[in-house]
Amino acid sequence: MTGDEALLREAADRLERLAARTTPGEWRPGGLLASRPEVVASAGDGSTEHVAEARTRSGAWIVALSPALAGPLAAWLRAAAREPASPEAVAVARRLVERLP
Repeated sequence: MTGDEALLREAADRLERLAARTTPGEWRPGGLLASRPEVVASAGDGSTEHVAEARTRSGAWIVALSPALAGPLAAWLRAAAREPASPEAVAVARRLVERLP
């Protein structure tokens, strides 16, 4: 395994571990909660949880996927578009397009 392969796998592993301990569900804006945007996580069973109320579990996720990730992620998506894109790259792009304004 090359260094790049190891790095890619480690990043993927860490992202999955972080996601596993973060507030689950479909995160969507729901208006304003005081002076902050209200983000609600909707679980598959129909229950909901305000992400702000679960910040102990969600804070690390928000930090990890901060705007600092936008440049490298956009570059990866553009690189994937120059060659036959993997189904995984297409899935990431699809999820982003569903959520980005």
